[in-house]
Amino acid sequence: MQQLKELYIHWKGEAPAQIEKLPGAGSNRGYYRLTGADGQTVIGCVGTSREENHAFISLARHFQAKDLPVPHVLAVSSDEMRYLQTDLGSTSLFDALKSGREAGGRYNPQEVDLLRQTMSLLPRLQFLGAQDLDFSVCYPQPAFDEMGVMFDLNYFKYCYLKATGVDFHEVRLEEDFRLLARDLTAHSGDTFLYRDFQARNIMLSPTPHFIDFQGGRRGPIYYDLASFLWQASARYPDSLRQELLDVYYDEASRYADLPAKADFMDRLRLFVLFRLLQVLGAYGFRGYFERKQHFLQSIPPALDSLRQLLSAHQFPYPHLTDVLLRLTTPKLVVRIFSFSYKKGIPQDESGNGGGYVFDCRSTHNPGRYEQYKQLTGLDQPVIRFLEEDGEILPFLDAVYQLADFHVKRYLQRGFTSLMFSFGCTGGQHRSVYCAQHLAERIHRLFPSVEVRLCHREQGITQVLQ
Repeated sequence: MQQLKELYIHWKGEAPAQIEKLPGAGSNRGYYRLTGADGQTVIGCVGTSREENHAFISLARHFQAKDLPVPHVLAVSSDEMRYLQTDLGSTSLFDALKSGREAGGRYNPQEVDLLRQTMSLLPRLQFLGAQDLDFSVCYPQPAFDEMGVMFDLNYFKYCYLKATGVDFHEVRLEEDFRLLARDLTAHSGDTFLYRDFQARNIMLSPTPHFIDFQGGRRGPIYYDLASFLWQASARYPDSLRQELLDVYYDEASRYADLPAKADFMDRLRLFVLFRLLQVLGAYGFRGYFERKQHFLQSIPPALDSLRQLLSAHQFPYPHLTDVLLRLTTPKLVVRIFSFSYKKGIPQDESGNGGGYVFDCRSTHNPGRYEQYKQLTGLDQPVIRFLEEDGEILPFLDAVYQLADFHVKRYLQRGFTSLMFSFGCTGGQHRSVYCAQHLAERIHRLFPSVEVRLCHREQGITQVLQ
């Protein structure tokens, strides 16, 4: 902090009136907003890698000379571990798109306009930014190549795929990885690959400006499109994604002769596949190994995107495709319990916080009669009593309607755990009857679902597969 302050003094000629540490992002770099006595602000960066800082400083100066929308580097320490840059404000494109994102991908006209502006600016960075650029300054490598692709694919294999327990043939998967790596790098092009092109790295000042491009390198234009338009959390509808692709294609065509649109889309899909595997590897590491819940919550949307891609397109990687199809075919486990309220509601062992709990105590209780006291809801005399009495039947009909709907929706949305619990006074008659009948119904209507039944007070467990 003191060294950053000294850099500011050397540049400005006076000490900053205020220094504010900005929230951390995904890297170890520290960012600060420094305010001068005149109220003007700049952003200070303290890095942990000289090579990474050197890459950003060199790229930013090159892009500035090309009149591209990036922050200007104002001052750099002699060891390049600290630098000052222009302040582009505090509103990122990610912030500006919040309402549309939270509305499940229903973006208003203002949000769509920002996205269109971003797509029209990206080709300038990729094509103009690459002109006369010394790619040797890029960090950690100057170009997108097979080695880097294989690193990311194996990151997916070890940090996500193995953690899921999905079975695969190590050698055959590696062969398909190498084929995919070869295809991805077949036509890299002489363009700039941003690599971390996402809404959080686009600041509105007031028009879109690009930041955090220090990981960029020479590489294909498709990578950035896949990163941005197939970002799982954005939930762009297909119509909007196609609109933005058209904006990009038309603008990029001003700088180069692009393949015909059909060929362009075929090549782009390879990068969408690669990018989805890449982010699943990152989510797996951050979620499964570092235990960060936010990343675990990001996995289902990414799997949804992968599922949609595989359902619409065929890829020439047979074993990888087979593994991914099995990975994205969700297996829903429905847990059904009967229990006594005297002993408490069953715990949800899935970690999702519980599910539906139905109170059967409003219906006629066979346990009040001597001849049924030693029996349970699995025994025929109790079953006849409940069905002939009739009170349990409309109760269960209402449960069936709710349960059928939710099982269908959970299957559609790729969820993997659902829980129903039935309680009564002793957990012996009414709750056992209801739990048993719901389990058998779900097993009959939804054969792909694994039903786990537990009559807790009787110590009976059963799996219906």
